[in-house]
Amino acid sequence: MSAEGMLSALVAFRSVVGTRNGALIDYIRDYLASYDIASAVISGPEGDRFNLFATIGPKNVPGYILSGHIDVVPANETGWASDPFRLRNVEDRLIGRGAVDMKGFVAAVLSSVPELAALELQQPIHIALSYDEEAGCRGVPHLIEKLPTLCAPPLGCIVGEPSGLKPVLRHKGKAAIRIKAEGVAGHSSRPDLGQNAIHALLPALKAVADEAANQEKSGPRDPHFAPPYSTLQIGVISGGEALNIIPSHAEAEFEARAVPGLDPLALLQGALAEVEASEALAAEVIASYPALSLDEDHPLAGLAAELSGQALVEAVSYGTEAGLFQAAGVPSIVCGPGDISRAHKPEEYITVDELNDAQAMVLRLGRRLAAGAASGETGRAL
Repeated sequence: MSAEGMLSALVAFRSVVGTRNGALIDYIRDYLASYDIASAVISGPEGDRFNLFATIGPKNVPGYILSGHIDVVPANETGWASDPFRLRNVEDRLIGRGAVDMKGFVAAVLSSVPELAALELQQPIHIALSYDEEAGCRGVPHLIEKLPTLCAPPLGCIVGEPSGLKPVLRHKGKAAIRIKAEGVAGHSSRPDLGQNAIHALLPALKAVADEAANQEKSGPRDPHFAPPYSTLQIGVISGGEALNIIPSHAEAEFEARAVPGLDPLALLQGALAEVEASEALAAEVIASYPALSLDEDHPLAGLAAELSGQALVEAVSYGTEAGLFQAAGVPSIVCGPGDISRAHKPEEYITVDELNDAQAMVLRLGRRLAAGAASGETGRAL
């Protein structure tokens, strides 16, 4: 199947973040099985969402992971010219939800399988597909936890998030929390008879705003990023019914983005401490993943630059599962087709050339690993 044909098949599955994805996983597993490639399906705690891990080549030899997520954001925006889940080719733009973020990379990998399977790889290529990345990389930790039982320690991981097929060395880590406040409703003329839920949130709000100012003023710097310091913000706040009613419920969502070396969740500890100190508050961690930081002289950086034919990029502003793989001891880099600016928008697209270039990169990796034994390089970074 061509890369475009595979992308069309993948886009047709409405694998929206936070919803079941079993049908798509079954499709991919059956496709791989048709080339005698077995898949491990790793369930998450939700019970209706699954990761998939498959190996082409010897499992007991160190190799490389090609990682991507198969969930997409909802397609409820106005501006779609037709069904977002039916791929359209308009002047070599392949338009559909997830076309660039990031079923395009997944399609490039899967459409390469027939040739990869015929190469008799001396070092393996692992395919790692995860769910609910768009909700803060919720699925992939369950896959990473199983890695020691699935393969030999990998030499590296290439995460195919759209980067213009340029290898990206760094991104910030992210944590997000939701804090809910419960109060007692009543007439605003008698605040002594009620409990104001919005007021209960104020110490947590202040803690986040203060920490944001602290990081901007005196937090650690990393010149690879803009801005070069860790950031925090209060992104969503809601509560109350009317001005003359004491609000009985309120909630807010907070985000921290941390430079490498800082735990993003630790930046929110001030707000979480306020939760611990108040019976009116409860907190939930929405997302948390670490930063990515790979040295320019790491063998994986050189390999990715060679495979992609593109120069290294020092840093990007978005986050990926690469930080989680790196935290688990797997050197990681981001390198995928298309432009991230097209993601999460109506008429999302990847071009035919971008898709084919990504497939060519995957096949170059396969041919490199098939040639490894002849050059005596099997079992170490190429």
